[in-house]
Amino acid sequence: MNNSHSASYAAAGVDIEAGYEGVRLMKKHVERTVIPGVVSGIGGFGGLFAPDMSGMSEPVLVSGTDGVGTKQRIAQIMGIHNTIGIDCVAMCVNDIICCGARPLFFLDYIAIGKNDPEKVAGLVEGVAEGCVRAGCALIGGETAEHPGTMKADDYDLAGFSVGIVDKSKVIDNRRMKAGDTVIGLASSGIHSNGYSLVRKVFDVENADLGEFVPELGGKLGEVLLTPTKIYVKPVLAAIKEADVKGISHITGGGFYENIPRSIPDGLCARIDKSAVKIPAVFKLLQEKGGIPERDMFNTYNMGVGMSLVVSKETAGAALDALRGNGEDAFVIGEITEGNDKIELSQD
Repeated sequence: MNNSHSASYAAAGVDIEAGYEGVRLMKKHVERTVIPGVVSGIGGFGGLFAPDMSGMSEPVLVSGTDGVGTKQRIAQIMGIHNTIGIDCVAMCVNDIICCGARPLFFLDYIAIGKNDPEKVAGLVEGVAEGCVRAGCALIGGETAEHPGTMKADDYDLAGFSVGIVDKSKVIDNRRMKAGDTVIGLASSGIHSNGYSLVRKVFDVENADLGEFVPELGGKLGEVLLTPTKIYVKPVLAAIKEADVKGISHITGGGFYENIPRSIPDGLCARIDKSAVKIPAVFKLLQEKGGIPERDMFNTYNMGVGMSLVVSKETAGAALDALRGNGEDAFVIGEITEGNDKIELSQD
């Protein structure tokens, strides 16, 4: 690669050599994610992975793709680039786990106005950390310089993940019934959704993001950048120990859109709002923006990043498994008969 140089391409705004330097800097981060099954190293045309399918009668691959969204604008303003990669991984692997699949590998895509090797390596550092937390491998990716279509300091981060589950163990809500228990897993904050509204309410383009906010117990920008929690390992532990019948990743659309996705027709998740532990950032956002409570629950996770529906008999085992893996897990409701799929009440 040392002989690869195009003066004409450089004149058009694309620095090939900066791309090579970025790859060199990110390798140490990628190496942290290597797990059994990784065949290829970074830099090839395709990422190779040989999954271990022993013990599976009918393996099914499960895929997920997503981006970070406008949360990355806050990272750009603050010059903190090594955490939103965690968000990118989380948004993909937390979706995959909803059907009971174990994430195997991840690939990222970075579009950037001007290739800054240190910045790109920082972004990949976050992706690698997310992969470590999820127990999957970072086996490839792409960085694309977009001069003339993006500002030099702008970038957009997206990703793609593949997981695996035995078909007989896919979680698909068919066994759900009235009387089942709904468990909530605490979020780490806003996660990666609703940031267009967040940026508007807090006026992040003009605000002092380094200001300490007493209500939040920290600096505004740092609180808003708190990475999305990755639930893979604790949820897999709960699946092993309890009868898990449905899982919802609570992202954009909040409770009202995401919990019903795991509820079959004829049943309703009756959620007790008083059981939800709402973080201070949501209370400040609602107050400062004058946002109705229903809109908050229809936009944000409100402190519950994932919900599990488990049999009443194994709810204790599920809570023990989740808490034993470091999660703040708590009962937030039950499944009842009904056609609304979700009902939020204050018991």
